[in-house]
Amino acid sequence: MKVFDENVQQETQFETTQMQKDMLIEKLRKQGCRITKQRLVLLDIILSEECSCCKEIYYKASKQDSRIGSATVYRMINTLEEIGAINRKNMYKVACSDKCMMQNACSIALDDGVIVELSAKEWHKVIRSGLIACGYVDDQKICNLVVKPCECLCS
Repeated sequence: MKVFDENVQQETQFETTQMQKDMLIEKLRKQGCRITKQRLVLLDIILSEECSCCKEIYYKASKQDSRIGSATVYRMINTLEEIGAINRKNMYKVACSDKCMMQNACSIALDDGVIVELSAKEWHKVIRSGLIACGYVDDQKICNLVVKPCECLCS
C-alpha cells in the first residue's frame, strides 16, 4: 500500500510542477519572452530542485546544456522575479538550531562544479566550528542563522 501512495504522490507532484511550468511559460510569453530550450531547462531545474543560488542553478543547467551561461541564468531569475513568479529571498534557507531536522538545508557550489548538500544539523555544526575556530564564540549556542543572498556577479 505504501508503494502505491508514493506513486500517487510522485504523480501529483509531477502534475503540479507541470501546471506551474505551463503557467510560468504563459506569463513569460505575455512579457514578450521567447520560450527557448535553454529557458525550458532552467525552468525545469528551478521547479524540480531546491537551489540555493543562481550559481547552483548554473552548474546544474550547464551539465544539461553547455551553451547555457551564467548570464542567462541571472537574466532568467531576474525575469521570473519581475513577473512575480519567484521571490529570490525564498530561494535561500534558514536553519534555526542544531535540533532542526531539515534535510538539504544548505547547498554549497564549489568552483569545480561539485555541490555539497548539508542537513540543518551538519550546516549548524560547520558554522559553529568555524565561529569557534575564528574566535567569534565560546560557549554560546547559535539560535538562528540567516543567509543573505549574494547580489554580486563574482565567480
